[in-house]
Amino acid sequence: MKKVNSTLFVLLILLSFNVGHTVLAQGKYIDKTGKIAFEASEELFEPVKAKNESVTVILNTETAEIASLALMKSFRFKNSLMEEHFNENYIESETYPKATFKGKLLDFDLSELTTEEQDIEVDGKIELRGKEKQINTTLKMKISDDDAIVIKGAFFVKPEDFDIEIPSVVRNKIAKEIIVSLDFKLTKR
Repeated sequence: MKKVNSTLFVLLILLSFNVGHTVLAQGKYIDKTGKIAFEASEELFEPVKAKNESVTVILNTETAEIASLALMKSFRFKNSLMEEHFNENYIESETYPKATFKGKLLDFDLSELTTEEQDIEVDGKIELRGKEKQINTTLKMKISDDDAIVIKGAFFVKPEDFDIEIPSVVRNKIAKEIIVSLDFKLTKR
């Protein structure tokens, strides 16, 4: 009888372990080709904008926690000289190779998402160049026809938020507020 009880006990532990993993896996959505773009242009001058199409984003639908990682050298500009200046002089990509965001979707419930866009507030912190900035903005979210979670939105930052110094020679060409837009399509993992 003891052998049966101990076998049953081991079986229950293994079963609960597997069930736990299944539950955890059900709440994870990921996008490894997320898009982030920024525009820092002043109207009268050459456009200062770039796009990164290899951003990783993870959403835990059970806790509503969201995180993203963007490698700075993955931002592409139309002008290669701008890209070089961005990486070497402003962002210092060798020293600060990535930007991260960690936050939480407020009042988020996966079961309430539909194919119609909904406004969902996000609150979190972006870290760039070793500096953090609180971000609170409204995102547009929906479920796509292929059951992915689509997230779109935008927010504003300033160069001084991250101790980025703009030389006086180009100061008039760079906007005081930079718009950052995002476009993610997360699939279940």
